[in-house]
Amino acid sequence: MIVRLHTFGFYYETIPFKTTIALEFLQSIRSWGRIEFVNLVFSLGGNLTSMDVRINNLTVTFNDHPAIHHLTASIAQGEWLAVVGPNGGGKSTLLNTLAGVITAYQGSIEGLRPDTVAYLPQQTQLDKSFPITVSELVATGLWYELGFMQAVSAEQMKRCENALSAVGLQGFENRLINSLSGGQLQRSLFARVLLQDHPVILLDEPFNAIDSKTLSDLTLVIKQWERKKRTILMVTHDLEYVREHCPKSLLIARECIGLGHTSEVLTKDNLQLARHVSEAFNEHAPWCLD
Repeated sequence: MIVRLHTFGFYYETIPFKTTIALEFLQSIRSWGRIEFVNLVFSLGGNLTSMDVRINNLTVTFNDHPAIHHLTASIAQGEWLAVVGPNGGGKSTLLNTLAGVITAYQGSIEGLRPDTVAYLPQQTQLDKSFPITVSELVATGLWYELGFMQAVSAEQMKRCENALSAVGLQGFENRLINSLSGGQLQRSLFARVLLQDHPVILLDEPFNAIDSKTLSDLTLVIKQWERKKRTILMVTHDLEYVREHCPKSLLIARECIGLGHTSEVLTKDNLQLARHVSEAFNEHAPWCLD
């Protein structure tokens, strides 16, 4: 069993903030989140730093209707995979399941565990009113190192500063996150992922509501991860971006429409089929018993 803390849009097994009174800190954030005990949901074992991610017959349901339906896929270590499809097709549900946010599903996920996955959620999932500075936000990427009681060391703070510098936010360390523009907040979240330096990176709509300069800069960060053989799964609606930058794609409309090289997946026929499958959804259909 592990303790999971849900607060301002992130999920932790330990508390990452600089504090020497962790229990009082937990009391102080009751209005911002919740604490619960959960089981580990990922397959453990083996050398997971060099394993493929395997999704086997995955079904995720809401109100007895599938958001993801019998999805099977294998993502090789070091691949940059775009997850695309129509609205409501299960893209974010898939990432939330891989990240451990959604724990109720059928099927299995292999090649992941909590300390190998870095997750960048959509900005709409974050509580921007949470009173936290940019440096504190980025330092949450250190929670596996810090645990409940440790303060951020000088060396770790320097790493935070280096991560902010890498995304063009040097000098922003003491700014509150509610004072940031959409692009600045997204750069901060990328800095947090940089600090985590995990082998699997999940990005949910990372380019929403940002300017072209931020898009270009953050694309360079992703390409750096790709060169370092990080496995990247990125949800996006921007098919032109995917065609230009992403070597492989997964097209889903609750079920897998296509998986493989982007040029072979994002065909006119496949995109039409994805729209048809999505539009044909019947919320009164009987539960699938396969």
